[in-house]
Parts: sequence; C-alpha cells; structure tokens
Amino acid sequence: MTSHRSPSEPSTAELISQLANQTSRLVRDEMRLAQAELAAKAKQGGMGVGFLGAGGILALFGLGSLIATGILALSLVVPAWVAALIVTLVLFIAAGVAALAGKKKVSDLSPAPDRTIDNVKQDINTVKERSHHDNP
Repeated sequence: MTSHRSPSEPSTAELISQLANQTSRLVRDEMRLAQAELAAKAKQGGMGVGFLGAGGILALFGLGSLIATGILALSLVVPAWVAALIVTLVLFIAAGVAALAGKKKVSDLSPAPDRTIDNVKQDINTVKERSHHDNP
C-alpha cells in the first residue's frame, strides 16, 4: 500500500498536532473573552448597586427632611414648613428615580457570558461545516 501524499502535504500526525495546537489556542482565547465579558458584567452590577445605595441615602435624607418638616409645622405658625415639605417631596422623588435606575441596571444583567457562548457556537458550526466539506 503506497501513500499518495505529496511531500508538501502535512502528514496525519502533523495535522493532528496542528489541530491540537489550534484547539488549545481557541479555548484559551474563548476563556479570555469570557473573563473580559464577566468583568464588564460585574462592573455593570456594581454600578447598579451604587444607584440602589444612592437611592437609599436620598430616602434617608427625605426621612430627615420629613421629620424636620413636622417639627417646623408644630413649632411655627408661619409657612416655613411648606418650604420644608417641598424639599422633602423633591428628595423622595430623587430617591425614587435613583432606585429605579439602579434596579434597571441590576435587572439588565445576564449571568452568562453571552458573546463567548455565541463565539463557541459559531466555532462549532465552522468545524462542522469544514468536516462536511473535507469528507464528502
């Protein structure tokens, strides 16, 4: 049995070695992509938690203003409490906006590295297509 392989064509062992090297490189690259993607998602989650914290602090200020409003309303018989009440309402509205923004940031998070998963699926499809073309 003679081989019909020309000297310029790689041997089966060389092809297997190349496949192993390329697969190894592909896996390393996909792992790096997954790591970068998860780091970006963690940063987004941190921002969402920050907005939630800001909403909580603003709500605390609103509670302090509401208490001050009650004190002013009881101790004075002048319209100063109206100004304190307006400030209180503005603080609560700002707290609500910040809390909703934080909730949206946190709820938009996906636990999976979406781009990496898409790339791996594309890599699998490419390998399948090549194997179908190489083995008619």
